[in-house]
Amino acid sequence: MPRVIEVADARSCTPEECIEGLRSTGYDPRCEESTAHAAGWLRRLGNNRSFLGDMLVDELAGRSAREGLESGYTPQAIVLSRQEAGFFMRANIWPAPGDYAYRASGAHNFVYGTPHDHNFDFLTVGYFGPGYRSDYYEYDYEAVDGWRGEAAGLRFVERSALHEGKLMHYRALRDVHSQIPPESLSISLNIIATDPMQGWLDQYGFDLETGTVSAILNPGSSECLLRLAVGLGGDEAIDLAHEFGRSHPSDRMRLAAYEARSLLAVAPDESDALWRDAELAGSRLLAVEARRRRAELSGMAAR
Repeated sequence: MPRVIEVADARSCTPEECIEGLRSTGYDPRCEESTAHAAGWLRRLGNNRSFLGDMLVDELAGRSAREGLESGYTPQAIVLSRQEAGFFMRANIWPAPGDYAYRASGAHNFVYGTPHDHNFDFLTVGYFGPGYRSDYYEYDYEAVDGWRGEAAGLRFVERSALHEGKLMHYRALRDVHSQIPPESLSISLNIIATDPMQGWLDQYGFDLETGTVSAILNPGSSECLLRLAVGLGGDEAIDLAHEFGRSHPSDRMRLAAYEARSLLAVAPDESDALWRDAELAGSRLLAVEARRRRAELSGMAAR
């Protein structure tokens, strides 16, 4: 489960001081000293009991001086800093079942009841309210290929809540949690590590009843662009998709390349031949997904 970090520090700081303190060294979650440094600043920001309310009042009154962060708001997240020096900061709002946001948007929009890991490290502290609860698991990312229905080897650890003052380090590609709504509205503060490689590391959803991978949760922009390029036509785009399908270092991109080409197939035999080629392309993920697609085609032909 995420590692609980004890930081005994009664001092407080402003968001600007926290950002500057982190900017001076950056945040590298692979370094224990860097993690402890960042956790210390997050503790001090969490001790500031008024900054977030003051910030929201200024925003509503049109007095905000946070230039460039105007788009940093969603129904759940308030972005507190730009991405820089390997991190960015945000506040997350966690509504309870009785809150209007929960009733209007539904549990899934706040990832409640959606077991998942993260492809990035982050530090979090309970800032307000009783905090969301989680059933925590661990697993070995390197042992998973990522196909739907694959046994993930999840190991249950415990159920606990992110209560006010609790500071934790969620470890990328290791910690899994299924979140349960808090008993009342809650807020957490996060320092999120950023790395250009994160986009190529899969984030998974899991089925806890079967202990299996249920989905890849972070389709990349490159995959979407490839599908668009192939869909818009042109031999060059199709040739690129063929090359990516055979040799791209990311299995996820290889699957996207075959999916894009399959949309151009006119006859079932054409689709079957394409997925048969994918099945033999030397990737466990591709092989399993290709067999699934061929079985679906056979089922359609039998009806």
